[in-house]
Amino acid sequence: MALEHTAEADHPLDPLSADEIESAYEILTGEREIGDSSLCIKIELAEPTKDALAAYDDGGDAPDRRARIVIRDGEERKTIETVVSLGDETVVSWEHVEGAQPSIAIEEFIACEETVKENSEWQAALERRGVEDTDRAMVDPWSVGHEFVPEGVDRSKRLAHGLTFLRPSEDVGDEGYAKPVTGVHTFVDLDRMEVVKVVDYGPPDEDEPFPPEGMAYREGDIDLREDLTAYNVDQPDGPSWSVEGQKLEWQGWHMRVGWTQREGLVLYDIGYEDDGEVRSIIDRASCAEMSVPYGTTDINDRFKNAMDVGEYNIGRLAKSLTNGCDCLGHMHYWDAVMNTAGGEANVLENAICLHEEDNGTLWERSDWRTGSDEVRRRRRLVVSFVAAVGNYDYIFNWYFYQDASMEVEVRLTGIDSVSAVGPDEDPSGYGELVAPQLNGPIHQHFFNFRLDANVDDGPNTLYRVENQQVPAGPDGLDPMGDADDRTHNPGGNAFYAKREKLASEEAAKELIDPLKGRYWQVVNPAEENRLGKSTGYRLMPGGNVEAAVQPDSSVMKRSGFIRYHLWATPFREDERYPSGRYPNQHPGGAGLPAWTAADRDLEQEDLVLWYTLGVNHVTRPEDWPILPVQVYSFKLQPVNFFEESPAIDVPPQHAIEGQDVPGHGESCGADADDD
Repeated sequence: MALEHTAEADHPLDPLSADEIESAYEILTGEREIGDSSLCIKIELAEPTKDALAAYDDGGDAPDRRARIVIRDGEERKTIETVVSLGDETVVSWEHVEGAQPSIAIEEFIACEETVKENSEWQAALERRGVEDTDRAMVDPWSVGHEFVPEGVDRSKRLAHGLTFLRPSEDVGDEGYAKPVTGVHTFVDLDRMEVVKVVDYGPPDEDEPFPPEGMAYREGDIDLREDLTAYNVDQPDGPSWSVEGQKLEWQGWHMRVGWTQREGLVLYDIGYEDDGEVRSIIDRASCAEMSVPYGTTDINDRFKNAMDVGEYNIGRLAKSLTNGCDCLGHMHYWDAVMNTAGGEANVLENAICLHEEDNGTLWERSDWRTGSDEVRRRRRLVVSFVAAVGNYDYIFNWYFYQDASMEVEVRLTGIDSVSAVGPDEDPSGYGELVAPQLNGPIHQHFFNFRLDANVDDGPNTLYRVENQQVPAGPDGLDPMGDADDRTHNPGGNAFYAKREKLASEEAAKELIDPLKGRYWQVVNPAEENRLGKSTGYRLMPGGNVEAAVQPDSSVMKRSGFIRYHLWATPFREDERYPSGRYPNQHPGGAGLPAWTAADRDLEQEDLVLWYTLGVNHVTRPEDWPILPVQVYSFKLQPVNFFEESPAIDVPPQHAIEGQDVPGHGESCGADADDD
C-alpha cells in the first residue's frame, strides 16, 4: 500500500516548521528573560488577520510569519503570552495574563506522576490498602476545575488532581485501570512540583479495596476469532486527490490542512469548484473545545470535568497513525510539528491521515418500465486524527462527499473512567457495573466545533428551518368536504418548512429539535441560483443530547457552551475558543456566554457558527475492557448553492475501472439494452 509524506509548503496559513519553532524560541529568549524554571507551553502560528490574508490572495505580499508563544514562569507564578516576528526576528508583543493558568504540558504530566509516587502520605495510603510495591502504581493527573478544590488548597496555584491506579506488574505496558485506588486524591502544585495535599476517603471496602479482576485486550492476551478473511483496499492507479504541501483538492473540494497544539486538525479555506470557480464555504473549521462532565454524586468521581482541548492541548496528545490500523488503503500523511517544554521542535509523524473510502450508494435510478438502471457508488474523502487523552481515545473524522456535502464525526473509544465499589454495592443510575466491583460513572461528552462560515464570500445571514403544522380550522376536519374560507388545511395533512431569520446572538442560541426536523441554514442574500433563491449551506444535526448538569453548576459556568447546541457570533479575530483563552482553573463565564451577552447583530455578517455535539454515556459491561467506538456526527449540505445535483456527473464503476462489474449483467449503471 502506497504511503506519501508532505514536504514543507509556503503559505501564510501553513503551520510553523521545526526550524521556525526553534527560531521563535531563540528570538524570545534572546530578547527577554523568561526564567530558568519556565516552561514553554505552546509555540504556534499566530495566524494572519483576514484582512492580511485577503490582501495576499489579491496578489499582495505574504503577511509576516509570526509565532504565538505561551510561557509559564513557575518561579514567579506568571503566565506570559507573547508574539514573535520571525521575519523581523523580534518580540512584537508581551502580555502577562493576570491569573491565567495555561494548559497542562505533557512534561508536567510525567513529572506530576513522579512527584506523587515519591510522597510519603500517598505511599502510606496505598500501604493501608495492602499495596507494598508502590512502583506498580500509575497516577493520572486531572485538571482540578475550580469548585472541587479541597479546603486548605490555594486555588491560585497551578494545580493537578492525581488519581491512582495499580498495574499488575511494574511493566509500564501493563494497564492499571482495572484496579483504581479509589478514595485517594493527591493535589500537586505544578509550578513547584510538590504535593500540597493528600486526601484519603478510604477504600469502598476495607477487606476488598480493589476489584478482583484484571483486564485483557491486547493481541497476545486474547483468543482471537479465526473466521475473518482478509479485506484489502486496492487503488492500482493511485488516489483521486491532489496534494501540494498543505493544499488539498479532491472531487471539486479545495481546502488547506493545518494543525495547532490546542485544537489538533484545523481546516482552512474550504470551498467547492463549480464551473471552474472555487466558491467559498468555510474559512476555518476545528474542534475548538470539549467538556466531559460526570454526573455521579460520589465524592470520588463527581469532580471530573475534563476540558481536553483548552486544559490539555488535544493536538499535543495526538498519536502517530499507522497503515492498516487507523487508516486503510492508499494514504497520505501530514506530520504535526509542535514544541517541547524546553522550546525545541517535536515532530509527530503521521499525525493527520488522508484517504478515500467507499461509502455505499451515492444515487440510483431503476426504471421498471424499460428495465434500465443507473447506479453510482458514493466515495468520500477522510481527513482525520486520533488523540489519546488518558484513558479515552478520540477519533476525529472530517468527511467530504461527491454531492458537495460534508460530515464531521467523532468516534469515542478507549477505556471508561472507573472507580471501585464494595462487593455488595450496586451504583445503578449514577453509574453502572462494568465488571465485578468496578463502577463506570454516568457522564457526557460535549464537543464544540467552530465553523467560520463564508458562503460565496459573504456576508451571510442565519435562518432556522423546521416543520410547521397548519391549523385545521375552528370546525374541525372534513376530509371529504371542500376547502372554504374557514381553513387552509381541510384534510389535516398540511405542513410546511418554516424559515425564521435569527437576527441576533440571543435569537441564535438554540437546542436541536429532531421532532420538528430542525436545522439551520447560512445563506448569502447577495447571491442567487437560477431559481432566484439565495445560495446557502445548512447544518443538519445528528444524534445529540442536552446537558444534564444544573444551570448554576460549576461545570456549566466553566463550560457554558454546553448550554446550547447552536451559537452564532459575528466574526472577531480574538474570539477563537468557546470557553475563553485560558479555561484551566478558570471560575467560568468566559467565551461564548460573555461575548453573546452583547446580543450583537447577525444579519449579513461574517458569521461564525459554534455547534455543540453531545454524547450521553450510560456505561455497560459491553464497554469493558475497551469501549467499542461510539459514533456521533453532524452534516453540512448545500441548499440552492448549485443549479442541480453536483453528484450527477460521478461516473459509474465500470467507467472508473474500465471493465464490466461481475454479477450485474453487462455493467453496473448501464442500460440493459446497451450492447
